Amino acid sequence: MKAGIIFANSGRFSNPELFAQLARDCEQLGFESIWTVEHVVIPQPHMPYPGSRDGQMPGGDEVPIPDPLLPLAYAAAITSRIKLSTGVIILPQRHPLYLAKQLATLDVLSKGRMMVGIGSGWMKEEFEAVGVPFTRRGARTDESIQAMRAVWQNDVASFHGKQFAFQDVKSFPKPMQKNGIPIHVGGHSPAAARRAGRYGDGFFPTLTDPARLKDCFAMVREAAQQAGRNPATIEFSAMAAPKADSLKALRDVGVSRVVFSPPSSDPAKLRAGLESAANEVAKV
Repeated sequence: MKAGIIFANSGRFSNPELFAQLARDCEQLGFESIWTVEHVVIPQPHMPYPGSRDGQMPGGDEVPIPDPLLPLAYAAAITSRIKLSTGVIILPQRHPLYLAKQLATLDVLSKGRMMVGIGSGWMKEEFEAVGVPFTRRGARTDESIQAMRAVWQNDVASFHGKQFAFQDVKSFPKPMQKNGIPIHVGGHSPAAARRAGRYGDGFFPTLTDPARLKDCFAMVREAAQQAGRNPATIEFSAMAAPKADSLKALRDVGVSRVVFSPPSSDPAKLRAGLESAANEVAKV
């Protein structure tokens, strides 16, 4: 089972020294990947966060959340093996041509280590602040995935959708990875599951319960079959606590990558916590 660390850029890990320690320690201890998160602004007030019981975002509204891509470029320079991913980038808030270029550049800088976790977003007020229609975020997300792949895979690319359109454009460099950068679809709604089945290389729902994950994965597989894709090619990830019994339950429903929060933000305790998590994964 693969293991990654999420929230790699937020909170105290916005500090470059601590972020660098996290990236290096994860690589040395055999973690497969690190994942950065995104919010460009936190409007006041904003709708409740759907991923918590009290509606509060992890770390609260004051938590530092640096840009998700720049820290990955920094990590690419100080590591050599660990994969680099967003988890998640709010895809409909970005133009796919700009993002495709940024991700391709990072893939070249990291020698083919990029992945991208994408989500359609949940905070209406943030969309309003950046001038992107909240009600069209699903359609923008679907088209952005297709548009980025067109740019990555074709020397002269065209795309014609209702949200984005371009004709006969060139964009270099291309990603080092032959088929482009793997796209992992985040979220746990039926729409997210269907999106992963139709377009994703992977699915990363914000769920930890194996029974609910099993149901979500079934929706992904059904959507993939309906789209004429092989469901077996879609990789399933999940957030988890680093406990062997919990990890085995996730493995049994099809999870091949588990992603943990950093075990500590104390530099003196971080490596020991990562070692403990790595040992739990090794038992699975």
